[in-house]
Amino acid sequence: MIVREEADGSLTMTGQTDHAKLSGQLAAHWGNDRFERPRPFASVVRAAAYHDSGWYGYETNPTIMEDTGKTRNFLQVPWGPPQRRAFQWAIDWMTEIDTYSGLLLSRHRTGLQRGRYGVVKNPTIYNTVNIPDDNVDFLASNERKQEELLRNYDAGEFATNYLLFQTWDLLSLELCNKDVVNNFIDPVPTSYDGSASAPVKLAFASLEARTIEFSPYPFNMRPLNVHLVRRRLPISKFTDQATFQQIYYQAPLETITFKLI
Repeated sequence: MIVREEADGSLTMTGQTDHAKLSGQLAAHWGNDRFERPRPFASVVRAAAYHDSGWYGYETNPTIMEDTGKTRNFLQVPWGPPQRRAFQWAIDWMTEIDTYSGLLLSRHRTGLQRGRYGVVKNPTIYNTVNIPDDNVDFLASNERKQEELLRNYDAGEFATNYLLFQTWDLLSLELCNKDVVNNFIDPVPTSYDGSASAPVKLAFASLEARTIEFSPYPFNMRPLNVHLVRRRLPISKFTDQATFQQIYYQAPLETITFKLI
């Protein structure tokens, strides 16, 4: 969950799975005369749209912290065996549907524990921080499988897709976490031929009422409207787990629209 305490005392909660759907919308509309369209298109967009499916289990049963009465942000959720099994399930599930999509999802999941493999200069937040010592098997087994599968694909193309994946993930996280954004992602690929077109620094900033200006502009529609579903809870601190989950499930869903220009 992306959890935000609002100034009026309410709580905004966005599922990681909804954040991923926003990432998928960005991926699906990526490409114009300056930015090359993702390829293979369906596999890359599918991975972006469902990359956080391993959070479905937690989102059906979110919890509060007993000492504070507040609910956990996604970076605070324990990385114990249940959550790792959920992440592994998501990787295996996607791989059965589309091997390339599953490979991208797996690389993204392990990359969050490796500082995104050092390929993103900015921003450097939103990486996994509470990794337990017994996580080594999860990393080793998935990275070994990645190397096996990569033998079947173009390594350069995959590296570009991994970096694009980080771009969409980080951009979606910025939009989900903040009312006003003013940041940049660096580097961002513009093509699959690195020698022909160098990566760029992609800047984005809020203008008004969820209108976001990009420079350079990377999407195939001008403007582009993308949508996010989230919950608004009336309070941000809860007396017990049962009360929290009742309020959570009764909270109205709201759809917000970002206008990208």
